[in-house]
Amino acid sequence: VTHSIPACIGSMTINSKQLDNESPVSIFAVNKCYETVQDGTFFDGSGFAALVREGYKVRSDVNITLEFRTTAAHGVILGVSSAKVDAIGLEIVHGKVLFHINNGAGRITATYEPRGTNSLCDGKWHKLQANKSKYSILLIIDGNLVHTDNPYIQSTSADTNNPIYVGGYPADVKQNCLTSKSSFRGCLRNLVFAKGQHTELFDFSRAFDLRGVFPHSCPGAEH
Repeated sequence: VTHSIPACIGSMTINSKQLDNESPVSIFAVNKCYETVQDGTFFDGSGFAALVREGYKVRSDVNITLEFRTTAAHGVILGVSSAKVDAIGLEIVHGKVLFHINNGAGRITATYEPRGTNSLCDGKWHKLQANKSKYSILLIIDGNLVHTDNPYIQSTSADTNNPIYVGGYPADVKQNCLTSKSSFRGCLRNLVFAKGQHTELFDFSRAFDLRGVFPHSCPGAEH
């Protein structure tokens, strides 16, 4: 077994002596348990999750779906970049959701601006779909669609080869399609990347690097 258990453990005794959970000698990727827990992965606003160590290739088409819940008006949702300028990025900036892509010729952005400034940062679950095709990008938030055409019709493929960074990214990693450096604080669930018939649901407990991220356990209310 190479993965930690996604669970809460309490009242542990060894040889009739109760272990002190409150002041451990060392701690790694362990969070407190919550009275009410929802499905989802909790991001504490300090780090990120890194998926697909060998690099994810976006190329011409990808459809990304996820659900998010936050009370913060800023935060990186995810980014996939390359050593060149090719990249995609999803982020929350001033309560708006931005979907950026660069196929090599320049950055294209679809921006979803909610009616109320804080209506996406209300601590409730919101559905997001970001779709990149050769000639356009779509962003759908809670059923509301924003569409942007690709003006660089000769450039249609985002040739990325880096990991998928979710909720933030390391300081030494370049992200060509993100403007924010703020790590996401809140919960994410049901992250799916689809290409044609191939669909991949990402399990955060299998990320190759997790910092400030707690899989499968989302506090029922903000603490």
